[in-house]
Amino acid sequence: MKKINSLKVATVQFQHKDSDRLYNISVIKRFVKKAASQNVKLIVFPEMCITGYGHLGKLSQPQLVKLAESIPDGPTTQLFISIAKELNIIIGVGLLEKSSHSKLYNSYIVFQPNGQINIHRKLQAFESEYIESGHQYTVFNTILGVKLGVLICYDNNIIENCRITALKGADILLSPSQVGGSLSKSPFALGLIPLDLWENRKLNPAKLRREFRGPKGRAWLMRWLPSRAHDNGFFLLFSNGVGRDENEIRTGNAMILDPYGRIVNETSSINDKMVVAELDLSLLEMSTGRRWIRARRPELYNDLVTPTGSEM
Repeated sequence: MKKINSLKVATVQFQHKDSDRLYNISVIKRFVKKAASQNVKLIVFPEMCITGYGHLGKLSQPQLVKLAESIPDGPTTQLFISIAKELNIIIGVGLLEKSSHSKLYNSYIVFQPNGQINIHRKLQAFESEYIESGHQYTVFNTILGVKLGVLICYDNNIIENCRITALKGADILLSPSQVGGSLSKSPFALGLIPLDLWENRKLNPAKLRREFRGPKGRAWLMRWLPSRAHDNGFFLLFSNGVGRDENEIRTGNAMILDPYGRIVNETSSINDKMVVAELDLSLLEMSTGRRWIRARRPELYNDLVTPTGSEM
């Protein structure tokens, strides 16, 4: 299919409810309909937005199995296959997957209007001892003539994951996440946001908004998200949770970046919010990152795949 010159996309931040599939789907459907009414052709929702995220580590294996769904015959998959077709829009959502071998995965499904679905299983999963990590990169063609890649949350922190996704041809990277206001072992990365700021957000929204945009949220993202887009020459759609998730406060910061790492659109909202932008796809071919990739010398890079012994 011939590639198009521009593409209208959307990325969403919203606060899910733990294990409340019906509520979470109702929010997603509302945003999808709103996006379709604005002629958006691709919309991205956060990691685990169907099932919830932070509480997973507290659940037993039987509880997780009960919460999980199979793909493609599970009810959520079947529902969004029909919605994507009805509204002529590509939709990305995250859930807990139960495989045919009864393994559990933090998975992200992308639905296309022609019925095609693609699944990415998080490569760096750590939410529960019962949730396994995936072993494959996810890059695929779309009916729009552009290639999409998917990396879930922590997957994006590992620069090799982004580079390989680019080498496989991704024009747009979908980056669904649940991050910000998080506990970190690194002294200058992230950090917890006081829970009372969220609970009293209606009384003092400005203070909470400053935290969302500070080093526990946007300022941290700005250290590395633009470089992922720039160095690899793809657009990046960052979708995130917002609000309290167990004892952490997700900071939203939904944003869309171009292949030069420039922010095309973003939100500073502390509530559920959709961000929309028109992507200029002509930027891809001569972007700095793509030119640098063409200058690679793979014969020098054997050390990249040699274990150092310090791997976790």
